[in-house]
Amino acid sequence: MQQERIKDIIIVGGGTAGWMTAAALAHSLDHDQYSVTLVESDLIGIIGVGEATIPAIHEFNQLLGIDEKEFMRKTNASFKLGIEFVNWRRQGESYIHPFGPFGQPMNGAGFHHFWVKMRQAGDDFSFEDYSMPITAARAGKFDYPLADPRSPRSTYQYAFHFDAGLYARYLREWSEARGVERIEGKVTDIAQNGESGFIESITLESGQRIPGQLFIDCTGFRGLLIEQTLKAGFDDWSHWLPCNSAAPLPTENSGPPIPHTRATALTAGWQWRIPLQHRTGNGHVYCNEFISDDEAAQMLLDNAAGRPLAEPRLLRFTTGRRRKAWVKNCVAVGLSGGFLEPLESTAIYLIQSAIMKLIRNFPGAYINPVEAEEFNRQVNNKYDQVRNLIILHYKQNERGDTPFWEYCRNMSIPEELQHRIELFRHRGHVAHKPSELFNEPSWLAVLIGQGVIPERYDRRADGLPESEIRQRMAQIRNIIRQAEEAMPSHQDTIARNCASEAMA
Repeated sequence: MQQERIKDIIIVGGGTAGWMTAAALAHSLDHDQYSVTLVESDLIGIIGVGEATIPAIHEFNQLLGIDEKEFMRKTNASFKLGIEFVNWRRQGESYIHPFGPFGQPMNGAGFHHFWVKMRQAGDDFSFEDYSMPITAARAGKFDYPLADPRSPRSTYQYAFHFDAGLYARYLREWSEARGVERIEGKVTDIAQNGESGFIESITLESGQRIPGQLFIDCTGFRGLLIEQTLKAGFDDWSHWLPCNSAAPLPTENSGPPIPHTRATALTAGWQWRIPLQHRTGNGHVYCNEFISDDEAAQMLLDNAAGRPLAEPRLLRFTTGRRRKAWVKNCVAVGLSGGFLEPLESTAIYLIQSAIMKLIRNFPGAYINPVEAEEFNRQVNNKYDQVRNLIILHYKQNERGDTPFWEYCRNMSIPEELQHRIELFRHRGHVAHKPSELFNEPSWLAVLIGQGVIPERYDRRADGLPESEIRQRMAQIRNIIRQAEEAMPSHQDTIARNCASEAMA
């Protein structure tokens, strides 16, 4: 059957996924050749759990030409230097996954090999002492990175904590100003071509019919188009990531916002803390096979700092991804394409990644299966990469104090992840691919943070005398500490550059 030439792009669903998609398409496509319409219903709630990001968000905002300070003011945003994991390895311990490297390579080998060598020689300095963003985050400091490569202040990146609802509203205004049409309504019918199975139109509760040639499914967990209509299939990862419930809770700030996300392990899951300018986002991610919903809600309230601004609300989910995020003439973006709990703050990144892959593989006049296959391959790889790092947090625990953590410690894991752990434990090498989202410092932070300490190190570390290694490492620690002491507080940097109207 002859396809209809692509002209009308219909996005079904709003929220962060819908409006990020609308904004990117409005920016990237020729307005004379394509129209972009977004259909959403005010009656359908938005999940809006993820409010923490990773540094890749800069690429998206820069693509659109968004002014960072204005964006931060309008979304009540704060800065983020990494994620702190409390009680994950053992009760009473914590470590930070930073947005920057540890130390400096020496003699052709990665810095961590020298840290392992000197640890075996009796030195007891923490690996975190060699990270500029960790040192700043723990001191409550933040300033913009410097361009001078000689300074440790040039070695880190940063991301944001922001109100996802306000970000969607901000992008809606941006998109509508550039020609995106928003239609209010609830979809009640989806018409497919009897021969090809392509979606031809959607019909709203009002009776309005909206035809199109390319449909973007941003309907969240429901997957109204990609799953309920086109039966894309779903790979369930619950055996690796057993948490299936979340309870978000906003609270008043109990002090100045810290420049990092905090994830605290509890009896059957973990609790997030995301500090914004005007409030703190909290939530409990857990497995309801090991704790009841009522117990989980009470635990969240007991551990949340600040007065609650609402009641905890219950969300159920299944961790995994669609087998294909692009089927026929429909592309799933956001929760309709898959769900990974927000432990590594990747929810908004996975939206962004799918959008950019769609733009890169955007069809010509007509849809070719080759483009869809390449999109699906790339999206699946990205989900797999994020999944493996999240599993690592659960698998490498030494707690054993509850049935949940015992299950996680004893569960089987993907072969690729098992290989990475064993390779690192044996010789300190990280099986990292340049195209991966998480770079070597990310894997080092989590592996060492979770107690995977290499038994041996790269033999190039023996090419320098211990006295010289010790001197260099002391110099790195001192330079980082001096740089941190000279930095302003996180709160001062916000007040000076991007304080929101809510804080005025």
